[in-house]
Amino acid sequence: MKVEKVKEMMDACYMAKRVRDMLPELPEGVAPSYIKYLDVIHKLEQKNGKVRISDISDALKLPRPGVTRTIKKMEEKGYVRKTISREDARITYIEITEVGAALTEKYNHKYFSELAESIQNISEEEADCMIVAIEKLYRIMCERRGYFE
Repeated sequence: MKVEKVKEMMDACYMAKRVRDMLPELPEGVAPSYIKYLDVIHKLEQKNGKVRISDISDALKLPRPGVTRTIKKMEEKGYVRKTISREDARITYIEITEVGAALTEKYNHKYFSELAESIQNISEEEADCMIVAIEKLYRIMCERRGYFE
């Protein structure tokens, strides 16, 4: 690939970050990661019923200690609740509270449903191509992290 095309890709990534920054402002004390976690927990609850930290970690492809810290903060703010398994006290399940469900409805369901209607001129194939290319670039950049340091 030519250097100019690589630069164009990086410019597109910068633009993508700016697009991401245009998402609706979150309430005070709500980190963007909370919205993503709530979305993942909601999907896992629908699929599996019960959700563990390890399920969230696997779905987000993040290390368990970081997920545990974020879930703890979310629990302190009342967005999720932990419950201990009746069958095995070593297992803790994560559930979305009413407050967390309200955030999920507003920021994951309502907003993205409206956005989907607005971007009808982007085909599913174009979207898939963009997603695959960004994921590949991300993996390459992760592998090269620290290469120039």
